[in-house]
Amino acid sequence: MFKVGFDNDAYLRTQSEKIAERIAKFGGKLYLEFGGKLFDDHHASRVLPGFAPDSKIRMLEKLKDKAEVIIAVNANDIEKNKVRGDLGITYDQDVLRLIDAFRGYGLYVSSVVLTRWQDQPSALAYQKKLEGLGLKVYRHYPIAGYPNNIPLVVSEDGYGKNQFVETTRELVVVTAPGPGSGKMAVCLSQIYHENVHGVKAGYAKFETFPIWNIPLKHPVNLAYEAATADLNDVNMIDPFHLEAYGKTTINYNRDVEVFPVLNALFTRILGESPYKSPTDMGVNMAGNCIVDDEAVSEAAKQEIIRRYFNTLCDVRKGNADKDQVYKQQLVMEQAHISVEDRPVVAAAVKRAEETNGPAVAIELQDGAIIAAKTSSLLGASSAMLLDALKHLAGIPDEVRLLSPMVIEPIQNLKTKQLGHSNPRLHMDEVLVALSVCALTDYNAKIALEKLPELRHCDVHSSVILSQVDVGVFRRLGVNLTSEPNYQTSKLYHT
Repeated sequence: MFKVGFDNDAYLRTQSEKIAERIAKFGGKLYLEFGGKLFDDHHASRVLPGFAPDSKIRMLEKLKDKAEVIIAVNANDIEKNKVRGDLGITYDQDVLRLIDAFRGYGLYVSSVVLTRWQDQPSALAYQKKLEGLGLKVYRHYPIAGYPNNIPLVVSEDGYGKNQFVETTRELVVVTAPGPGSGKMAVCLSQIYHENVHGVKAGYAKFETFPIWNIPLKHPVNLAYEAATADLNDVNMIDPFHLEAYGKTTINYNRDVEVFPVLNALFTRILGESPYKSPTDMGVNMAGNCIVDDEAVSEAAKQEIIRRYFNTLCDVRKGNADKDQVYKQQLVMEQAHISVEDRPVVAAAVKRAEETNGPAVAIELQDGAIIAAKTSSLLGASSAMLLDALKHLAGIPDEVRLLSPMVIEPIQNLKTKQLGHSNPRLHMDEVLVALSVCALTDYNAKIALEKLPELRHCDVHSSVILSQVDVGVFRRLGVNLTSEPNYQTSKLYHT
């Protein structure tokens, strides 16, 4: 059952105030490395119930008059056509999506930086494309021995070779389509160049997770480890903060490991480092806005289980290795949970065993669990969707929501005109059919009105679902997991 545990309004207010304070600390020029997803942070919204997926961009919106955005993207990722896994689009496409989204909030995107530039053909073509769209594009180059060769890094042959990005606002947000894009390097390069031009610019880091002021093994922080199993991130106590202030704070291994180097870089560029610890660099206020620790703890535990199933499926698809599964199992042990703590798993598996076919189960907000199987007309997801809507609308099981007069033309179109071998309706087709029926059928109308009540519900499938159904579940705000099995033994699955 969904229960709010996070004060989103307080977050928007206090986070923007914290960033404004940090700008003032550095005399009016701050480069803010912005990690994580800006517009669609669904991980945060799942583990911090009450956190809106677009909270971070709405927070920046409050600062839009003093902010501009630089988007960094690794030229090697352009060359390799690297795909953002959650959206299924390449990084070069995502840069354009990000720019449109920023502009939609009234934020100024000043430029794109192509990092690790080595004259890659695809990157060169991409630069021409961006410039053709009226965007400013800059190149940053690899530096031998980066970041440990500090004398070279902080020199004319290091950061000095990079093209200086001209900025006009006091807050410069540096973001990227995904990890490994070089956000921090862009920030530090800019600070170097600003210093050469006589401007004392500052640096800060914004990442929601791990949350620095909650316990190391808090489920929310463990859920971050589960979410980054492919990166081998490990949460740890910040030893530099503990030594400097005698206070225990939480950070993660990569920031802790690189801090001595960053400290030396700051000292080399600015004359002295403004920070005594990795925690000092952060401006994250999320931990202060948790209002129900029990609610966020339970939500985070469910996220850990979901990450475990997602990893199992990724291994089955050949997109992950088994070491990541072992990491997820370790995180589950630390959180003292198992798959049995997700009731829809047992319900879906049991239904599949009873019917000897695919099954899908959902747990509704009233605690009811509804499981459905595949039929001659509907896939298991579609059947479950209709059964869940009937339950929410108080419609008897025997009532048909979809008229055969609507279903048959869709099936004929699929099989006879479009060449599909499977006549069963996917979820998107069911929703279209239900919308048509709702024009003349009262039951279909009231069932359709119950769709918003599926948000935050848990769903489990006994097989890996089609991308169509996965996409519909995502748009409905449903928390989906699947067993690591395909419905058929075919080698190619769409």
